[in-house]
Amino acid sequence: MMKKILAVICLLAAVQMSNAQVFKGKGDTKFQVGANLQEKGSGIIATYDRGIGTNMSFGFTSLYLLGIEEVAGEKPNFDDRFDLRARFSANIADVFGIEEKVDIYPGLNIGIKNFGAHFGVRYFITDGFGLYSEIQLPIAHYDNDPRGFEKYNNQFNLSIGASFNL
Repeated sequence: MMKKILAVICLLAAVQMSNAQVFKGKGDTKFQVGANLQEKGSGIIATYDRGIGTNMSFGFTSLYLLGIEEVAGEKPNFDDRFDLRARFSANIADVFGIEEKVDIYPGLNIGIKNFGAHFGVRYFITDGFGLYSEIQLPIAHYDNDPRGFEKYNNQFNLSIGASFNL
């Protein structure tokens, strides 16, 4: 009897997962939290995205560097460690026919440190939980020659972590 119940549960989970679509379009909301890795620093990153159209989402990114190297013997202040960005993404997994479990989302972001771009991939294991990886890079710095702590959160970085459907 227990084997039959387990088999039915596995079958229902498989059907649920096969019908799941990672990005559902307008009104879809995602929250991500993960580790951020960049030159001379690492930290925590959180993103929130909300679908505003079939293949479009708008959101915010917040980043705080925890493990950071001193510059010329000085420790960084809060504003050296923190960044906040607004972001727009094009959710394009349906273009490749893989939107059931994967979301591919290139986009642009503008923040307190720079104007930049991001490219990410989400893979959902269940309907509510998945893993993600994202790269971010500046296109235009507000300061043409960032020095010292200005380089933190103002350079190529990689983040990996968990993604949740809200």
